[in-house]
Amino acid sequence: MWKEFKEFISNKSIITMATGIIMGSAFTAIVNSLVDDIFMPIIVSFTGAADVSGLSLTLGNTTIGIGLFLQALINFFLIALFLYITLKALERVQGKKLVAPEEEDKGPSETELLTEILEELKKR
Repeated sequence: MWKEFKEFISNKSIITMATGIIMGSAFTAIVNSLVDDIFMPIIVSFTGAADVSGLSLTLGNTTIGIGLFLQALINFFLIALFLYITLKALERVQGKKLVAPEEEDKGPSETELLTEILEELKKR
């Protein structure tokens, strides 16, 4: 059992995954700093307020705090935009497509379908 565990823990894919997770968490700090320290001050210069987390909506006797949700949406949008711009820059440097739209599975062509039908009819 110890030998199997040792093989499992020293597996190249486990080490690669762990490295990716560690690099991802380090990259998260960079992205958070970019959003908080660069993008949000730019937004403040245009809108006059960067932190919308204090916004709330009052319905009768109930207060709904929608500000945190809006702040999360803004952060998500900025992070997604930053990642998109970064990947596009990497595409130019590497010369290959990293951000590509999903190709739709078009299924078999009309000719392929007719060929299959013809083969089925020949079998009968």
